[in-house]
Amino acid sequence: MTIMCSLKPKGAIRMVGLTIGKVLNFLQFLLYRPNQDVVTVTGDVRGAGTDANVFVTLFGEFGITPKTHLTSKSSTAFERSKTDVFRVKTNNVGQIKKIRIEHDNTGLNAGWFLDRVIVTDMNRPHLRFYFPCNNWLSKEDGDGLYVRDLIGSLNPMDVPKINKYVVRVFTGEVSGSGTDADVFINIFGEKGDTGVRKLDNDNDNFEKGAEDKFTLDAPNLGRLRKINIGHNNKGGSAGWFLAKVIIEDIGNKCVYQFPVGRWFALDEDDGKIQRDILVGGTEATGIVYNVAVVTGDIRGAGTNSKIHVILHGSKGLKNSGKIFLEGGEFERARTDLFNVEIAALLSPLSRVSIGHDNCGVSSGWFCEKVVVYCPFTGIEQTFPCGKWLDEDEGDGLIERELYEMVSLRQRRLKKSPWSLWIWTSDIKNAGTDATIFFQIYGDKGKSDEMKLDNNSDNFETGQTDKFMIELPDLGTFYKLRIWHEKRNPFAGWHLNKVTLLKTLTKEKYTFNCGRWLDINEDDNEIVRELPAEGSLVTEVMPVIKYRVTVCTGTVSGSGTDANVFVCLIGDQGDTGDRVLYNCINTVNKFEKGNADEFFVEAVTLKQVRRVRIGHDGKGGSSGWYLAKVIVREEGQPESEAVEFPCYRWLDKNEDDGQIVRELVPAGESPMLKNVSYHISVKTGDIPGASSDSKVFIKLYGEKADSSKETLLVSDNDLGNYFERGRVDEFTIDTMDIGKINRILIGHDNVGLRSGWFLASVQITVPVQGRQYMFPCNRWLDKDEADGRVEVEVYPSEVLPIEKLINYEVSVVTGDVRAAGTNAKVFMQIYGETGKTELIILENRSNNFERGATDIFKVDVFTIKAIDLGELKKLRIRHDNTGASPSWFLERVEIVDLKESTTYYFPCQRWLAVEEDDGQIVRELVPVDEAFVKKDAENDGQSLATLGLEQKAKSTTYNVKVKTGDKKNAGTDANVFITLYGSKDDTGMASLKSSKINKNKFERGKVDDFTVESVDIGDLKKIKIGHDNKGNSTGWFLEWVEIDAPSLGQCLKFPCGRWLDKSEDDGAIERIIFPAELQTTEYIPFVPYEITVYTSDIFGAGTDADVFIVLYGSDGICTQQKSLCLNKREQRMYFERNSVNQFIVELEDVGDIIEKIRIGHKGGGLNSGWHLDRVAIRRLLPNGKGSETVTFPCERWLAKSEDDGEIIRELVPSDIFTEKLMKDGTLKQIEEEVDDPLEVHTYKISVFTGDIYGAGTDANVFLNIYGDLGDTGERKLSKSETNFNKFERGQEDTFTIQAVDLGILYKIKIRHDNSMFSPDWFLEKVEILDETTEESFVFLCERWLSKKKEDKKTDRTLYEQASNASPPRMFMCVGFLVTKPLFVAVIPYHITVTTGTEYDSSTDSRVYLIIMGPQKVQTERLWLDLPEGKDEFADGSVEKFSVWGLDVGEIKKVEVGHDGATPESCWLVEEITIVVPTKGVMYNFVCKCWLARDKGDGLTSRILNILDADCVNVGLKILYEVTVVTGDIESGGTDASIFMTVFGSNGNTEEMQLEKNGDRFERGQEDSFIMEIADIAPLRKMRIRSDGKGTRPHWFLERIILKNLTNQEVATFTYGEWLSKLKNDKGSLVCEMPAVINDEQMMEDTTYTLQVKTSDVGGAGTDANVSLILFGEYGDSGTLALKESNKSNKFERNQMDEFNFSDMLSLGDLCKVRIWHDNKGIAPGWHLEYIDVIDSAMDKTFRFQCDRWLAKGEDDGQLIRELACANNDILELKERTTYEIATVTSDREDAETKENIWIILEGKMGRSKEFLMENSSKKRRFERGATDTFQFSSKNVGDIAAICVGHCPKDGKKSSAKADVFWHVQEIIITEMELCNKYFFRCNVKIPLRYKRRDYKVFECAKVTESFASKARSLVPVKYETIVVTGFEKGAGTDANVFITIFGLNGDSGKRALKQKFRNLFERGKTNRFYLETLDMGELKKVRIEHDNSGLAPGWLVERVEITNSATGVTTIFPCGKWLDENRGDGLIWRELFPRY
Repeated sequence: MTIMCSLKPKGAIRMVGLTIGKVLNFLQFLLYRPNQDVVTVTGDVRGAGTDANVFVTLFGEFGITPKTHLTSKSSTAFERSKTDVFRVKTNNVGQIKKIRIEHDNTGLNAGWFLDRVIVTDMNRPHLRFYFPCNNWLSKEDGDGLYVRDLIGSLNPMDVPKINKYVVRVFTGEVSGSGTDADVFINIFGEKGDTGVRKLDNDNDNFEKGAEDKFTLDAPNLGRLRKINIGHNNKGGSAGWFLAKVIIEDIGNKCVYQFPVGRWFALDEDDGKIQRDILVGGTEATGIVYNVAVVTGDIRGAGTNSKIHVILHGSKGLKNSGKIFLEGGEFERARTDLFNVEIAALLSPLSRVSIGHDNCGVSSGWFCEKVVVYCPFTGIEQTFPCGKWLDEDEGDGLIERELYEMVSLRQRRLKKSPWSLWIWTSDIKNAGTDATIFFQIYGDKGKSDEMKLDNNSDNFETGQTDKFMIELPDLGTFYKLRIWHEKRNPFAGWHLNKVTLLKTLTKEKYTFNCGRWLDINEDDNEIVRELPAEGSLVTEVMPVIKYRVTVCTGTVSGSGTDANVFVCLIGDQGDTGDRVLYNCINTVNKFEKGNADEFFVEAVTLKQVRRVRIGHDGKGGSSGWYLAKVIVREEGQPESEAVEFPCYRWLDKNEDDGQIVRELVPAGESPMLKNVSYHISVKTGDIPGASSDSKVFIKLYGEKADSSKETLLVSDNDLGNYFERGRVDEFTIDTMDIGKINRILIGHDNVGLRSGWFLASVQITVPVQGRQYMFPCNRWLDKDEADGRVEVEVYPSEVLPIEKLINYEVSVVTGDVRAAGTNAKVFMQIYGETGKTELIILENRSNNFERGATDIFKVDVFTIKAIDLGELKKLRIRHDNTGASPSWFLERVEIVDLKESTTYYFPCQRWLAVEEDDGQIVRELVPVDEAFVKKDAENDGQSLATLGLEQKAKSTTYNVKVKTGDKKNAGTDANVFITLYGSKDDTGMASLKSSKINKNKFERGKVDDFTVESVDIGDLKKIKIGHDNKGNSTGWFLEWVEIDAPSLGQCLKFPCGRWLDKSEDDGAIERIIFPAELQTTEYIPFVPYEITVYTSDIFGAGTDADVFIVLYGSDGICTQQKSLCLNKREQRMYFERNSVNQFIVELEDVGDIIEKIRIGHKGGGLNSGWHLDRVAIRRLLPNGKGSETVTFPCERWLAKSEDDGEIIRELVPSDIFTEKLMKDGTLKQIEEEVDDPLEVHTYKISVFTGDIYGAGTDANVFLNIYGDLGDTGERKLSKSETNFNKFERGQEDTFTIQAVDLGILYKIKIRHDNSMFSPDWFLEKVEILDETTEESFVFLCERWLSKKKEDKKTDRTLYEQASNASPPRMFMCVGFLVTKPLFVAVIPYHITVTTGTEYDSSTDSRVYLIIMGPQKVQTERLWLDLPEGKDEFADGSVEKFSVWGLDVGEIKKVEVGHDGATPESCWLVEEITIVVPTKGVMYNFVCKCWLARDKGDGLTSRILNILDADCVNVGLKILYEVTVVTGDIESGGTDASIFMTVFGSNGNTEEMQLEKNGDRFERGQEDSFIMEIADIAPLRKMRIRSDGKGTRPHWFLERIILKNLTNQEVATFTYGEWLSKLKNDKGSLVCEMPAVINDEQMMEDTTYTLQVKTSDVGGAGTDANVSLILFGEYGDSGTLALKESNKSNKFERNQMDEFNFSDMLSLGDLCKVRIWHDNKGIAPGWHLEYIDVIDSAMDKTFRFQCDRWLAKGEDDGQLIRELACANNDILELKERTTYEIATVTSDREDAETKENIWIILEGKMGRSKEFLMENSSKKRRFERGATDTFQFSSKNVGDIAAICVGHCPKDGKKSSAKADVFWHVQEIIITEMELCNKYFFRCNVKIPLRYKRRDYKVFECAKVTESFASKARSLVPVKYETIVVTGFEKGAGTDANVFITIFGLNGDSGKRALKQKFRNLFERGKTNRFYLETLDMGELKKVRIEHDNSGLAPGWLVERVEITNSATGVTTIFPCGKWLDENRGDGLIWRELFPRY
């Protein structure tokens, strides 16, 4: 729409930034509106203009637009009497009812007198709305308002009716009730709101008891609903007591009462200074919104201004009004939290407006983001900002519209608002100053403990206090617990009752009390449980007294001085933790042997099921041995008492160190009833992260919640808990709470260093088989971030782990002398279905003492079953350490708690070196209980030794261990590893000898080891650790990689943690699981037994490194494998007459081994070797037997013997097979090999080129490939033709013997770059197979050199005669793709920018998954870095092109990486995805961590497309391009080749054809895929060579383009050199016409150019002149005007003639671009005109100029664009003819028998109605039909929209049936004079309607503009170009800057941006330039670049703004990126696209 504010029509139209994604987010269900023009007319009164920022909001029938900034680059915008035009893009809100126009009151002269505003919908220009204002928007002038609501009309003469509202404000009579603050009001009605209005007049307002009257003008709001009133807390006494507000609606004659009677003061009532008040004072149903405002962490980010926020509802129809955020600090890096209560449900929000009042000393503010959580909907939304709100920074705005980043939206727990009333009794001293706590119980759960702060005078005698609280859905309430914690004499409180009311549904509960909570009154208790009463409660629960008897044990030191608490848990709730103060029967509680009794009063629990008891660990001797707890209801007999046995220590230093236990009734196992939650708490590794506070945690589960547990005793016992960078581990044993939904974690904020930075929490629940990750990465500190010390955290991921069950293990030490041990004891249990890991039996007590029984709880590993099944044996041992390690073990008892089965493993033997048989390990088997007491000895069961067959079935694991690259990462300790599979484990294997490094496990190194094992099944996990011995034992393990060739699987086990007693969690062994994304699979290897027979002749043995390669059929071969692992083995093996056997794992080459290649590398003292034969044995496929193949050799492999070869190829002679028959016999078969491959002799001729420096002294190597295999790399050592080989112009011949290679198709040739002159120019290689006499030629004609051409010393050459060619490489405009092209597969170009914060980089593999509608998505698209790059470095920009499934319209994108360690963190700054086949670019500004230990803990994130900026970059079509280089000597090139393609619908830019290593070589056809603009049908192609490189000449035969969409083929033939030397004209450019279906698409012609120089003084020039012709079929390219018919050309009043023959006719010409180079004595030139004569068309085209091309004349430009004067006759007539083609859908019931009518809406007006009639004779609108109609009409200009209706043929109302539709697919309208086509994509059903007002509106989807139309629009236009340089350090540039502007009608050409004597493009500066060119139409993109010259060429471009001075339209091209070779992606050019 156009919005106008009127004065005189001179204007700059400005594109304003609302991105598609964000508008869709704002109003998804509405259509997108392309353009609306907003015209503002400033009044003609003194001081009318403004410097402030102006904003407009449109209110329509469908919704409200976001507030839009009317930005202008013009310094005279909004000046007196000025008309300013702005073009904005916004959502469709339907017919506009009103607008709100406002400014932000910034600048020196903020006041503005606005005359009127005009808003025009540019798609439907007849919809023009007029909004008269004729008023000031000023704080000082008029009524002081600078925001106004204006009512609009389509009639400019209408006078809008503004309503008046009289607001009467009554201040209360209370003391101090008046206020000095500014009071604001916003009135809300059914038709909108007034906006925030300040209530101010000339009086001293809002004094005590006063009535103040104000009149507000506003559009009619309809019936009033509520007001929002408040003040800004300014002034000396800001607090205000408002009695009531009365509003009189003058227009509607209504009066509305708003009773209030409350304080608006920070220190009174509830502390609010702003309230929503409903009509009649009805209690507002307040929805609470938790608003977190984050101030940025940059210098000067904080502010002293007043911050306000407006929350906008999901359709923009509702908003909160302006809310002032009082009490916030808004300091740098802080987060301010606010609870905003609004009487409207707005969540989910569409957007947030945030701003400030620009007051205060440092008013500027940098807002990072706003996070809004609505408990009622459970939705948390993040609104990024990352910008200044400062009139002196950036764009100067002090208020911004923020849009949600949908990808970050979180679902939280839903909570509803409740009103809570506390009634304190009206008796003496009933009040209290204590803080009150309460908790509510319902049949669906219980609330958290909630705190009611006693800040003001709450809980006073006889007083009722009201609070607003939020509660989750708890079902029907049945009780409330309320208490305080003060035990001093004045804290006593008498509570009358508590009332709860749900504000939305009015559900009400009452909880009557009428008792004291006082240590000196009643029963001396300060906690009460109150049963719920009310209509919702079916039964009021009784209050019960429970007698709790606590029995302390009789063990020495059993008693405790600590404070003991108890919680009774029953079928109906629990009592909460009750401190046991008041003992009934003893004075000194909890002494040894005591039985202390207490009363616990509570609402009935029904049956008590468990008791939670513990103490606080305080006091001198806090350790406590608890025997049992007995619970019974008071008044019940003793027999009803329930006993809860314990008999364990509650002591940090005994047993398991726990001081809280949950007890179950006698007869039940606590192990079975309780679940262990293993909690790992990681403290962040940042300064000051440690905390001395007590940390607590609460778990919330699906079934129940845990209690709030203080984490006092850690499992890993690091001493000082919660230290920086450490991990503390805790275990909580409690009831099964089900799947964990969230946790609450925090601390008590006590201690010197109470602040804490919590990194993450990991909770492992073995019984559930789940591991929960809770990332936090935030401060819990009063002085940091948001000041909170506790936080709710939701899990980022839930990982499945192995399920574990509980076994109870009792170890009985014998009662013999010295039976006990101090050694560490280990145990392993074996069952039917598996075995456990090695378990260390230890706890905190003194274990294994003589006669003792020690009980342990063990979590056990299970294999594909819930447990181990029946237990079979047990292995137990100790490590023989300590002072007295010897141990006499009586027996072990294991209870399977699931099956309630006890297994007895008797031993009754010593585990001692000095006793019995000296063994310290025993294997025990279970016996019946009856045998336990007997002396039955167990013989034991030794493990079976591995037999030969088991050995053959074993798996070899290659283990690579990476030590981290950190300080002190390496270790000297002994490292061990255990591999766990699904069937078994390897046992502990020591990693002693690394294959790679002598000194293993050093910092940053990778060590390689081998572990061998019998089949252990699928590898599930590993355990790796060390023994902590040596000088430097600590070790940082990065990862472990395990490769099992026989399984074809390589698994990565990421660790990224310390194994160090003094780091992390102190563990020195870790269990690691494989990272799924890092697992690679390949074809499994198979074992071969290779037996090598060395001959029995003198000197036959060798010390060299012998290798072997096996070949199967079809050339399949293994890798080259060395038979010896090291030099020691080389010296041992291959001795004279020896037989050496090796078992190696290699690739499976199939059933037949055709040949082998065996050789050695020639090293050692005695390398010469005489090989007799090789035998290779392998198992038969079914495993029942083997096959041995013998390969005879009997030749030397020695440089000094035989033929000097050290590599031999051998073929098999015989095969020996042993097969196991069914009867058990072994059948042996020996047979000769039929028809083995022959050994051929190959003559190799190598031709060195005859050019300077062509010869080489380097060693040359050759590998020949045929269809039956290859030769392997052979050194070409001895030339048969020349002593000095490979010299210039020389042919060298070599002979190679190899097994028959079949048909040769390629060779690989290289040199080693050694010796003095290694560079080599190879002309060709010819190979003659002497056996078959076949010859093969391999052309090269290229350098093999590190210094020349592409700097490669190796080449792959393909045989000339064969059809073989290099594998196709698919190239997409600078991107290489190796994936083949399929029908539904398209290219995606992806750019990834990594952040610049510390640790932003990652070396993990990054991937993307692109998702479309209906769960269609690509596979995981891996973004693998190019060779030479190993990480996504900080600040780097990486580009990729990948092929993936065409998902249609992209909806979401998942980005992630495969890193699984804490170290593998990555900060993604930005991701750009270009989909060329859709013509769309999506830009995601992410700025989010993908890391386990940062951000939200995710390593992958799904980005919603709504979060992306969507840019139209132009549709591309995929073409297969085939380039044919001529088969002429030296026809290939290494020059850079560029291509431009011209079509009937435009032309491409110049695109480089990538060399890609081996393209464009002699005789080659190179095919690749390119993306070419949609310009078909193709007309011609221009090819340019830059003529550079070592081989600049190129013979181009032809180029073929195949459109992969419609398979159309265009051929472009040249057959000539592109060369300055070899081409007759010395041309490096050629143009070729397209030939399609044997038809040449362009004619040949000769152009004669007649150039007339004007007859004015100094008109002639000495400069060099060039021009380009533009026509119907493209352009001519640059034509230099050199050879004229006159000797001295371009003289005054002279006509110069130039002829250009052999040109392609461009058809009708439309323009000429002409320029000169400003050289010579008098370069200035005045050109009169140019005539161009096309000989083929016999037509002359005139281009009039009559202007200077001179620096010192006219506008100083040296370049002019001239329009063709022939086109002037094409004046548009008033009337024209329209052809309308309708396409009816092919769906069933699509057709209609009735008539259709249509109206065209154009830029110049609206047509009359055209009726498209249907008749019985000529049926129209049938299913699938296309119908054409023609109508004469006035010319409406460019058609923007059409209105289509469906009406009855007979015109009768009765004929309009409700269920008749016409399903129209598409409508195409052609304007017949200019032949422009307009496409309307409808695909909608239009109902049959009698009334003409029922119709559908369709907007134009596509326009095809004819050449004639484009040509007539070519008029000269000045483009004002503004370039804004960024503000960062070093942003400016000294380089020369150039710009090219692209529009619908062509481009400007490359223009230099220069100004005399000015230092341009400096940091933070704006530079303005004027470029004159012919009108380019709508601007599509800008290319801006520099030449990298000067001292500091790097340049940060903020944006480019281009204004068409003729239309006033400004197009903004944002950039925000560096053009710097040393930053980001290193580019010094950018293509910028418009953002509106």
